[in-house]
Amino acid sequence: MGMWVGRGRKARRSYGFDDIALVPGRLTVNPNEVDISWELKGKRYEIPFLAAAMDGVVDTRMAVEMGRLGGIGVLNLEGVQTRYEDPSGILVEIASASKEEATRIIQGIYKRPIKEELIAERIKEIKAGGAPAVVSAIPTRACKFAHIAQEAGADVFVVQSTVLTVTHITTEYEVADLHKLCREINMPVIAGNCVTYDVALDLMETGIDAVLVGVGPGAACTTRGVLGIGVPQVTATCDVAYARDFFFKKTSKYVPIITDGGMSVGGDICKAFACGADAVMIGSAFARAEEAPGRGHHWGMATPHANLPRGTRIQVGTTGTLEQILFGPAELDDGSQNLVGALRTAMGNCGARNIREMQMTELIIAPAIKTEGKVFQKFQNVGMGK
Repeated sequence: MGMWVGRGRKARRSYGFDDIALVPGRLTVNPNEVDISWELKGKRYEIPFLAAAMDGVVDTRMAVEMGRLGGIGVLNLEGVQTRYEDPSGILVEIASASKEEATRIIQGIYKRPIKEELIAERIKEIKAGGAPAVVSAIPTRACKFAHIAQEAGADVFVVQSTVLTVTHITTEYEVADLHKLCREINMPVIAGNCVTYDVALDLMETGIDAVLVGVGPGAACTTRGVLGIGVPQVTATCDVAYARDFFFKKTSKYVPIITDGGMSVGGDICKAFACGADAVMIGSAFARAEEAPGRGHHWGMATPHANLPRGTRIQVGTTGTLEQILFGPAELDDGSQNLVGALRTAMGNCGARNIREMQMTELIIAPAIKTEGKVFQKFQNVGMGK
């Protein structure tokens, strides 16, 4: 397996969304009659979309709106929402910073210590809005924050880092024990991020209820450039899906996988499901919503790192309401609106009546899929400065 890249060294070829295409099915289904719901530890959600735990994407208002629309908004428990009682002015400061000063300003803003009492307050605000309270923390704070969140009534807890493994070697701080965390709290636990079969299997064996897939593909993430690590999302999703199916055969426990990052348009999202995803977590596409707290800006979770930022602030603009981005009607022709409609239509054309059947869709390697016959589109876009 793999190709020679030098004497004695092989590398496996991997694929991203632009490298593949979906093959239409032998039968087709009315898009209005496909089932796109997914299940997390016995609870069913109407749409398989999660808004990423990033400060430019989700605040309590956005989480409530995502819940109203049938999805999930994940609140970052280590961002401005838990460092500042009223973060609105802080968000304006981040959005209005110049490109040259943005990272430095963000680093300074995130030096403010986390106020643990705000964790419970934010969760209660989301619950009061009638939405599921789904919150996220990095591994070093996960155990402590999970107990605070559970007491406040949270519905799901997410343990998330750039790269998450069950075994972590350090003498500087306490390592998160996922086995213990899953035993001690009653709410579902989502953990990640990972990109390989072995690590996904290790994570599933701790007792978690879903796995996040993706290292560095996000629009505001610079991990791949700064550290040189990552696996393109098609290959990563396929490998982790294989781990999920093996684990199910072994234990009879189905652990959903959530492809996280690298999807800005409907076509990428449809491909993620065909590769094996049960749900997707999205940042930049939702950062463009009118309800998003970033005011048309989006920045990575690792941007505030004091010494080695692995994220950047980008301007994505505001293009419509969250409902319009999810359900249309689409006013843009770039695939960034009516994401649910895109998924339903692709499933119908591939003959998939539900997400599980969509995961069986035939894939082909087709790097020409976005350029073949599109010479006039390309010419017009260049001419318009797009």
